[in-house]
Amino acid sequence: MSLRPAKPRALDVAAFAEAGQDLSGAWPLTELVRLSDSTAPEARPGAEDAVRWSLRGEHRPRAGGDPIVRLHLQADTRLFLSCQRCLAPVEVLLRIDRSVRFVRDEAQAAELDTLSDEDVLAMDRRLDVQAWVEDEMLLDLPLVPRHSRCPAPLPGAEALGVGVAPPEGEGFEPLPEPEPPRVQPFAELGALAALRASLGGAAPEAEAGGAEPPRPPRRKGRGPAS
Repeated sequence: MSLRPAKPRALDVAAFAEAGQDLSGAWPLTELVRLSDSTAPEARPGAEDAVRWSLRGEHRPRAGGDPIVRLHLQADTRLFLSCQRCLAPVEVLLRIDRSVRFVRDEAQAAELDTLSDEDVLAMDRRLDVQAWVEDEMLLDLPLVPRHSRCPAPLPGAEALGVGVAPPEGEGFEPLPEPEPPRVQPFAELGALAALRASLGGAAPEAEAGGAEPPRPPRRKGRGPAS
């Protein structure tokens, strides 16, 4: 048997899951006030905008332990947020597909939450399904909503390169490659020459082949016999 109240605001999670029941429906987006208030001021939801949702309970007995109780939630809607680049409304589609395990109390929920990747909540005999769905959708809102390509820039922003995505196929200009350092072949030789000169060593020109070494003096000998 399926329960289909118009606004399930006090759902007994354990009884719902144990009976294997399901719920589904749609709410006007304007009824979810926190979600509605997050939309762009010039694109507030109208009467035709809705949040569609479905909920299914799961109950699995365990020998020697508490049964495993889960709720499987699916929900979707469309809304318009303010683009953080051009400030114009940008369409955002929200789709929730989540399974949550319910346990005895907050202490057990906190313990299992640290040991498992599964979402865990404390059992609730009066679960406000609408508020829960709204919470999940608020958590899924993009942190920085923006167009993939803004329709128009802010006044004066085009000159600064702000507010408009680059045309397709184009991107930012690459930074120029840094020039390699200039090689100075005689810099090290000059430093070495200065060092040796200060130590009284040989002149660097002789070692570098820049000048001939001094010739020994000629011996005075006898001239040819007359």
